[in-house]
Amino acid sequence: MDIANLKRKVTHNQKIKTFVHWCLMSRLRCAPRLWVKIFVNPFFLKRGRGSLVKWSAILNVSPINKFTLGSNSVIENFSLIDNAVGDVTIGANSRVGLRNTVIGPVKIGNNVIIAQNVVISGLNHNYQDPNIPIHKQGVNKKPIVINDDVWVGANSTITSGVVIGHHCVIAGGSVVVCNIPPYSVCAGVPARIIKAYDFERKEWSAPIKK
Repeated sequence: MDIANLKRKVTHNQKIKTFVHWCLMSRLRCAPRLWVKIFVNPFFLKRGRGSLVKWSAILNVSPINKFTLGSNSVIENFSLIDNAVGDVTIGANSRVGLRNTVIGPVKIGNNVIIAQNVVISGLNHNYQDPNIPIHKQGVNKKPIVINDDVWVGANSTITSGVVIGHHCVIAGGSVVVCNIPPYSVCAGVPARIIKAYDFERKEWSAPIKK
């Protein structure tokens, strides 16, 4: 039986899934157990040639979901990467800046610059039932996709389900709650498009108000 079939069987059996998750992850610490980090992760997690994870970065990653770091990409000091509820994939020549938080499911493309103190989370906590503590209501998740050649400014937040197009700029301090089309600059809370590239005029200009 190959790994994909085994994972599929585990996923579809709630009792086995719960047991395997307990074996791999510490519920109290919300992190992989030490034996997973030492004996499992080096064989299952993919890192490209020349990639670098700085010494104080926290990799809360395990084989439960995918984690890949492309060639020549860097995860800076004090950043957190967490794939407990969804895949985290980072392309080549990309940089996850100081003190970033990346919680899957998240896909980051090639040549992406993520500045400092950025939060990118494909996870939300359920809260709808006022009679149950929020931490007991579970979570929902929607993948975030950051396409190639994007620059995310410092102190920004990218919320679940958002897709950021090719060659976009997210201004510092922005909260992105909806999709951003390619070749756009957005800013604000919530973020809105303030510039877009006009290929006919070959310049960046403010969108035409209708």
